[in-house]
Amino acid sequence: MDNNHSQAQSRAPQSMAREIRQLSRQLVRQLGMLSGACGALPLSPVQAHALLELGQQSLSIKQLALLLNIDKSNASRAVSHLVEKKLAETKVNHRDSRSLQASLTAKGRAMLAKLDEQQDCYFQQVLAQLSEEESSQIALALGRFQRAIIQSKAQEGIEIRTITEADDAAIAAVIRTVSAEYGLTPDKGYGVADKTLDCLSEVYSIPGARYWVICDKGQVLGGGGIAPLASEPGVCELQKMYFLPAIRGKGLARRLANHALAFAREAGYRECYLETTAVLIEAVKLYESLGFEHLTAPRGATGHDACEMPMLKRLSQNDSSI
Repeated sequence: MDNNHSQAQSRAPQSMAREIRQLSRQLVRQLGMLSGACGALPLSPVQAHALLELGQQSLSIKQLALLLNIDKSNASRAVSHLVEKKLAETKVNHRDSRSLQASLTAKGRAMLAKLDEQQDCYFQQVLAQLSEEESSQIALALGRFQRAIIQSKAQEGIEIRTITEADDAAIAAVIRTVSAEYGLTPDKGYGVADKTLDCLSEVYSIPGARYWVICDKGQVLGGGGIAPLASEPGVCELQKMYFLPAIRGKGLARRLANHALAFAREAGYRECYLETTAVLIEAVKLYESLGFEHLTAPRGATGHDACEMPMLKRLSQNDSSI
């Protein structure tokens, strides 16, 4: 791929990130999160959020700080203000005499009921401007956005970059280790049996191909790639997606797959094909969630006859499934 392609790939995400940043800022302002009071109630936004969490259960200051994603000093101030207003009370945590356990008073629960009523009324009025389908789409999108934020924090310090020759031995070892974990032995038609497994940087150096490795503190812990599907012009294949246990559950498989699919679109592919096996339950669920559909027969001459689940995704610039 030439430099123009690489630049086009980097510009689009940056433009989208800035648009979402602007929308997020406007949303925070319109919801009154920068205001000194939460609607008509004598509560700051932080105090209101603390009230909502304490309405679920009593919490230590540390637990409340974690739930609100603020530091302990801010959580402590919020609780102190609620105590001053007689909306909450604190007592020594029986599990740790050095910390306080906060809970709502009867007056606090009455205030919580007013807060719920006020916010329910406000959001019902907002959603009245939208159709039921639009409201459902927003709820789904916000849920995905929240998960993306959580996963992004879990991925801090982890790097996804294009493979180099120096990575060949490490990623080959990853593929062999994960394959053995799932019983995908080299004597069968799985990717671990490929003769090119030890020189992937060379394999993916051809036009229309790219392989990325996932690194944490310089150690290669996973990877995945895109390459043209043999005898199928305009079709690429998502290949060799393998991840060691240390980086699973952090959303990295989805992130890498999305990155690879963006590359495939920019490279001009119309469809993306893959082959997997039912043994890889998590992978199958991921591919389905990304819009891959099951096929009744394999395509291309991949040589992976033991991978009994061929799947295909049609690519477009306006694909909303990812």
